Amino acid sequence: MSRHPGTNPPSFTTKVVATQQDSLLLEETHCYPRGGGQPGDAGTIYTNDGKSTPLNEVLPGEMIIHPVGNTEIFRQGQEVTCEIDSARRNGHTMMHSAQHIFSALAEDLWGSETVGNQIGAEYSRVDLLFEDKEVFNPDQLIESVNSVLSANIPVNVHEWDREKILGHEQMRHTKFMHRIPQSITHLRVVEVEGVDLCPCAGTHVSNTSQIPKVKYIGKKNKGKGRLRVSYEFE
Repeated sequence: MSRHPGTNPPSFTTKVVATQQDSLLLEETHCYPRGGGQPGDAGTIYTNDGKSTPLNEVLPGEMIIHPVGNTEIFRQGQEVTCEIDSARRNGHTMMHSAQHIFSALAEDLWGSETVGNQIGAEYSRVDLLFEDKEVFNPDQLIESVNSVLSANIPVNVHEWDREKILGHEQMRHTKFMHRIPQSITHLRVVEVEGVDLCPCAGTHVSNTSQIPKVKYIGKKNKGKGRLRVSYEFE
């Protein structure tokens, strides 16, 4: 089970289900595992007898994988407390929400599709696919993004079924849905009110006012019609 509040995640207590090589499997976790272009959480795990070890980047799996510096201090069934690195999480969360806005506005302005992204705590990049790359205007895009960020727009998280997602006329980025097993009937949908609506499992802010203004870093040509556009926070 995984729950990951967007920013400033509190520490949580859980039990060790198993240890494997350099990792722990936990009964419950609030850690975000690497995926969707967003790095996984990191932090520190404490035992109930006062020992601790670094929690390295959390990874996806059938059960979420928690790589640690030392598995020898843990045993099955033991109660542990996990402290997520808030600065790392907050950076990724703000960047991920900014990327949704970035991608939505690029589509609105030029019809460009986001075909890849990589979120970082310091800077991020988005791969945009254009019919004509010459239309790209970084100043126009950054100005549009920053106007949204300063507008105090709520960011909502929904749990919707496939039919509602695929039938919604404002839904973006649904091409990947056929790759998700049919046994998963409901998906997490992130809505930046009036700006973006798409399925996403990443962590997000609750309001655009929590995100600093963005600054354009540069672009790289990545093949026909494709630009890799990078940005950071001011």
